[in-house]
Amino acid sequence: MAEEDQRSIPGRTRLIGRTLNAAVAHAPVLWPLLRPPMRRFFDRLAPGWDERTSARSVEHLAALAAAAARVHPAPERVLDLGTGTGEAALFLAREFPQASVRGVDLAEEMVRLAQAKVGLDPSGRIAFRVADAGRLPYDADSFDLVAQLNMPPFFGEIGRVLRPGGHVIVAASYGDRTPFYTPQSVLERGFRRHGIEAVEHGTTGPGTWFLGRRRA
Repeated sequence: MAEEDQRSIPGRTRLIGRTLNAAVAHAPVLWPLLRPPMRRFFDRLAPGWDERTSARSVEHLAALAAAAARVHPAPERVLDLGTGTGEAALFLAREFPQASVRGVDLAEEMVRLAQAKVGLDPSGRIAFRVADAGRLPYDADSFDLVAQLNMPPFFGEIGRVLRPGGHVIVAASYGDRTPFYTPQSVLERGFRRHGIEAVEHGTTGPGTWFLGRRRA
């Protein structure tokens, strides 16, 4: 569910996004009610998404890149939540060439566009699927890096699928101007409840990023 270019987003859209983000972060019990309209919304927006959002641009991915550069050791299994058309997942696959990368998104049309970018991948190193970030189709301790760009934080599910010692990245392409933006203090409290401690956070260009690590 990557966000649109912030220069083109009206204030009302940003307010709605911030409200939905807060609901997921503070009252995840509401998510089943919010999920159907969110899926329809992003399915409708899928055509032309990359062009409208500049999803492939350096600016859009800069905060994610800054956080990924601080992940050591390199992960073996990576999950990109709210992958949209897959640009963040593809970036992570380039950044960590030995890792298998999975991207999930609620919107079927977004995933269809992401899959088209991978084409035929006999090794299966990069794969996309339709899935709900609030109820992931993976076993506990499945990934040693979980990343999300411009997404609400599903603290419980991230903590469940992240391996001990694994890292989590939460990045916002345009900082607090991003509709799905979570303040640093909320991230720290939310992840701490699930055994994930803050490692580092920062600002890169217009974006912000948070890096956490699950206790071993």
